[in-house]
Parts: sequence; C-alpha cells; structure tokens
Amino acid sequence: MKRFVFIIAIVSLCVSTYAHEIRPAYLQIKEHADQSLTITWKQPIMGEVGVPLYPSITAGWLVDSLAQKLFTDTYLIKRWNLSASHAQLDQQTIRIDGLEKTITDALVQVLLADGSSYTYLVKPVQPFVTLNLSKPQAPPVWQYIQLGIYHIWTGFDHLLFVFGLLLLVKKRSRLFWTITAFTIAHSITLALATLHVITVSSSFTEAAIALSIAFLAVELVHHYRGQDGLTYKFPWIVSFLFGLLHGLGFASALSDVGLPENNIPLALFLFNVGVELGQLAFVLVMLLIIAGIRRLRIQLPAWSYQIPAYVIGSLAMYWFVERVMAI
Repeated sequence: MKRFVFIIAIVSLCVSTYAHEIRPAYLQIKEHADQSLTITWKQPIMGEVGVPLYPSITAGWLVDSLAQKLFTDTYLIKRWNLSASHAQLDQQTIRIDGLEKTITDALVQVLLADGSSYTYLVKPVQPFVTLNLSKPQAPPVWQYIQLGIYHIWTGFDHLLFVFGLLLLVKKRSRLFWTITAFTIAHSITLALATLHVITVSSSFTEAAIALSIAFLAVELVHHYRGQDGLTYKFPWIVSFLFGLLHGLGFASALSDVGLPENNIPLALFLFNVGVELGQLAFVLVMLLIIAGIRRLRIQLPAWSYQIPAYVIGSLAMYWFVERVMAI
C-alpha cells in the first residue's frame, strides 16, 4: 500500500489544479403551440472565460447578434425566439463549432408541441448531429448515463475525495460500507437539489467540497503519524455526511444542463446510474493498481509515505481559495 501511495502522489502532481467539472454544453429547441420556436444555448464558462463553442444550424437561425444573452456563475446563456415550425427542423444539421477542440460534450434536446422529445449527445469526435423527427425516439438512456460517467471522471475533486478514502480505509469490508454510504448520501442530495426541493448556491457548494477534501487530507496525515481520527474510526459516517455535500455538486451540473420536461425522473435516475458506474470503475481501477503495486519491491524513506496526504491537502486548499475568491 505504501509503495502505491507514493507512486500515485507523483501522478497526482500531473493532474490539473483546476477542479471544476468539465460541464457539458446544452442546446434546447422548444416548439410552442403556434409552431414558433425558442432555442436556448448554455455555454460553460469558468469565471469570465467562456469555452469557445458556437452552435449553428443549417437553416441559419442562430445569428449571434440576434440572441438575448445573460450570464450565470457557470454558464453563458443565449436565447433566440423564432417564427418557424418543426417541419423545418426535420433533417436539419446542428453543429457545435469548437467542440472538437475540447473534452466536453453538448446535449441537444428537441421538445415538440405534441409532447414528443428527442435527445442527442454530441461529442468532440463528431461535433454535429442531423435531426430525425420522422419517428419517435426511444428514451435517451445511454445519453444520460454517459453524462453521469463523464461528469464523475472529469470531476477531479470528487475523485480525489474517493481516492483519499481508499488510502485511509484499508480493510475491504469497511471500504465497501464507506463507499456505499458515500453513494447513498450523494444520491439523496442529487435528487433533492435537481428536483428543487433544496436550493444551495453552486459557488458555496464547490468551496465546501474543497474543504471536505482538505479535512480528509488532515485525517490522513494524522493516521500516518499514528493518531487515528474520526474518519478512520467511523469512515462510513464521515463519507455519508460529506457525500450529501458532493451530491449537491453533481446536482449543480445536471440542473445547469437541463432535464427533459416530459421525463425528469428517468433522466435523473440515469444520470445517477452513470455517476455510480463511473465511480465504481475508478474504485476498481485503483484497487487493481494497489494489487499490482504490492508485488513490486521498492524501498522508500519513511517520510515519503505522507506525500499523498500533503498533495491532496494542498490541491484542496488551492481549490478552496480559488472558489472563495470566485464567490
């Protein structure tokens, strides 16, 4: 375990110090009863910096100068109101220029006046989609599962918290219950926040998540020095409490993207399934690496085993200061 800890510490230094999730972009085309269209584009921003993404449609409707614009903490929102019908939408090609230069995705939703909806996930490898509205679309199961998986895999702060738990909780049975408690907790707040039962500022949530990681790093340092704290003695309780906080972070991303108005419960469930699959894959990979590293014979000085805790704590405090300043 100690050899594994040292090697992962070195890898951690190569991870980007900016831990905001790689939030997906979102394009919604909504048809009204009079067959007019409202097109809404949500483009991720980081502070005052916008990801350079530009939606276009072959009909030429998305003229930037004609859009209504507003900013939130995490998105630039553009909206167009058009006198057009969905008959003109069928077979139109939507392209997200600039997406191919990023590692984010774009969710495209078409909501027709008759209640039918169509969902597409546009990726950097193919930054366009051609709408096919001539036949009903199956529920967008895989699209929302993918969003959940990519969200957890690009949420370095969430993964770092789970990694800290792996370092602290060595007994597999205790680790199982610890990860399970974390999963249950963030599933609860993900649902409550997404359904607007509770509302918490995303800026506050992200700063508090950074503090939770810093707390875990302190517990790791104490453990390496032979002073086992609350997290070591009762890891499932601490992981549950902080899991409630991390669930609010997941909800922030999902709420910002948007949910299909006619199928919110299903989309919420599928996104959560994706998050859990991504988290499970991360845990399994880390455990496999642990098993592999144990077979190596590397002699390291005793002080080097504390490096991961200090790396985790330093990154967490950097994120905390950065996010507080953003508030």
